[in-house]
Amino acid sequence: WHVSCAFCLVLIITTRNMYLSQTCELSARFTVIGHLENYTSDYTVQVLIGYCAVYIFMQTFMIPGTIFMSLLAGALFGQLRGVALVVFAASAGASSCFFLSKLIGKPLVFVLWPDKLTFFQKQVAKRREKLLNYMLFLRVTPTLPNTFINLASPIVDVPFHTFLLATLIGLIPAAYVTVRAGIALGELTSLSDLYDTQSVALLFLIGVVSVTPALLSKDEAQD
Repeated sequence: WHVSCAFCLVLIITTRNMYLSQTCELSARFTVIGHLENYTSDYTVQVLIGYCAVYIFMQTFMIPGTIFMSLLAGALFGQLRGVALVVFAASAGASSCFFLSKLIGKPLVFVLWPDKLTFFQKQVAKRREKLLNYMLFLRVTPTLPNTFINLASPIVDVPFHTFLLATLIGLIPAAYVTVRAGIALGELTSLSDLYDTQSVALLFLIGVVSVTPALLSKDEAQD
């Protein structure tokens, strides 16, 4: 327990410093990675618990910096385990944010994103029969911010099972890209290197494929 708490504190400080010092060389911000790797090899279970706790907390309360947590997952746990860990933690945090918004989030969303909320509400109502495809499209592509999707989904009556399934599946491509970048952390010079033209194009392609069945069924219904 003490080890997990200590690791949580280290992660919070590391993530905060990385987020606040974006003008510095990215590789310089990860000089602590070697120490974290040694820590992870000695206390694997405790580190996993601490990592998940920090990631879910940040995602639930919309604290910036989860992208650095995803990078750390690649650096500390490798490709397969890193992707699985990021998808699990991000989905759990998104689900917590979903229910938190369901309780107290409506006024906040109305104040911060009135136009986006109106647009999202219309799209959800229009695509109700193929809502999973549309939610997958939103998760895979940067059409709407993930934070907004987490907060607004319960307000526009997106069922939780649809929200959760779209989140679990839709976050995999972005998690793969970020975790892969975390493995090759020493080669990165800026955050823009995470999503190059090829990566963004791939995400959009996956998003188009995910929404195609909904578009086809709509055309058939009109015919």
